Amino acid sequence: MKVQTETSPEYTVKSANSEDAIIASAKIILKSRLRTVGVAFTSPDLVKDHLMIQLSTLESERFDVLFLNTQNKLIEHIPMFYGTVDSASVYPREIIKKALELNASALIIAHNHPSGSLVPSHADKDITNKIKAASELMDIRLLDHLIVGGMDTYSFAENGLI
Repeated sequence: MKVQTETSPEYTVKSANSEDAIIASAKIILKSRLRTVGVAFTSPDLVKDHLMIQLSTLESERFDVLFLNTQNKLIEHIPMFYGTVDSASVYPREIIKKALELNASALIIAHNHPSGSLVPSHADKDITNKIKAASELMDIRLLDHLIVGGMDTYSFAENGLI
């Protein structure tokens, strides 16, 4: 299968029949779209699609942070914390430290629920509030916290929790 994006030359995926190859191709295409100069995170669906592909197939929890500039353009997407099948320890201090290092103006945080559940736990709500408070102290906006469960997402912003 040959795939070409606007910003990258044509490349070939060797086993087009493989689901893994298709997922790998989708990751490359979405990463290319997110890194394109001039592309900002103005579409929640673009962010959700990107995070679903990154997190939906993982068997244990992972907590990722998207660091954005003043125009909500991606500076860097970093998987920051790894956990077990039902939890991950998250440290707001480390997120803020990295945001300052990258000169980020905004954050989108995300993690997966390997169980497929989209219901935010008390711990999910608590860590969101802690990260939001720490971010605000440094003039960094927390735009959203997304939970990925299977091929669906839950947005704290869309549900009035941020």
